[in-house]
Amino acid sequence: MTQSSGNGRSGVLALAGGVGGAKLAVGLARILKPDALTIVVNTGDDETFYGLHISPDIDTVTYSLAGLANPDTGWGFAGDTFNALETLKTLGADAWFGLGDHDLALHLRRTDMLRSGMTLSEVTLDLARRMGVRHPVLPMSDQPVRTIIKSTDGEMSFQEYFVHRRSEPEVIGLRFEGADSATASPVFQRALENVEAIVFCPSNPFLSVDPILALPDVREMIVASDVPRVIVSPIIGGRAVKGPAARIFETFAHKPPSALAVAEHYEGMATHFVMDNEDEASRDAVEALGYQVLVTETLMIEDTHKIALSTAVCKMAGVSI
Repeated sequence: MTQSSGNGRSGVLALAGGVGGAKLAVGLARILKPDALTIVVNTGDDETFYGLHISPDIDTVTYSLAGLANPDTGWGFAGDTFNALETLKTLGADAWFGLGDHDLALHLRRTDMLRSGMTLSEVTLDLARRMGVRHPVLPMSDQPVRTIIKSTDGEMSFQEYFVHRRSEPEVIGLRFEGADSATASPVFQRALENVEAIVFCPSNPFLSVDPILALPDVREMIVASDVPRVIVSPIIGGRAVKGPAARIFETFAHKPPSALAVAEHYEGMATHFVMDNEDEASRDAVEALGYQVLVTETLMIEDTHKIALSTAVCKMAGVSI
């Protein structure tokens, strides 16, 4: 059980998105009690398909915590069928965004609850609980924020870029539509003020974490916080484990993807940095940026890896487990 740090604070706030974030969230949930972990998830990827509200990152984290995620992809429902999608296609729907039958049931229920007047936070907590998730999973905001990709083919939503266009258009910029007028979800705001450590999960810095940081006051509150703030690098040996992170680094950072590039992206935001054994050669350069550095195995294949990395992160942050 997590103990208070002595300043009235307790527990860990994890910022997550995508498969990498979900994996570390699982590890943290295995070692921390429900009242000692708050998982805040990117909603910049949210979209409306077939008239339904889709929250891909929230669902990836929730499915993973519930033990329901497809082990082959890391996202989607394990063993799902696609009968409804096939029927949609025969009825003339442009069904490029593949949703399984279990997915569609979840999205139907989410959309109905939102239309009844519930907030996305309320809906997410309720649905996660019904799937057996004991730790609080929350959206970064209850207001819509959408990641818009600026490309050589024009502007498009993240899902259009990532799924429909298979990350092929050349990205020249990003914007987070609605971020200026949105606010951090209430539990997220409270967590920023009361936790004893903040963990940046190994999620895409540009596409999964930056939308969270784009919310008014969030970046400033994190920077001003006096608690340990731990970055877990999503880049291992110059490669992204999953997704377009490596290519995005070359576009925006104008340098090859590396643990050092991740550290430079977050410079001033965090106090601690976790990199893989493959990247130990860059340890001195990362420490020169002001981080305390831990070099360890960060590739999470089995649950034992997720637990081991989460334990190392909590130990580094001084969080008792």
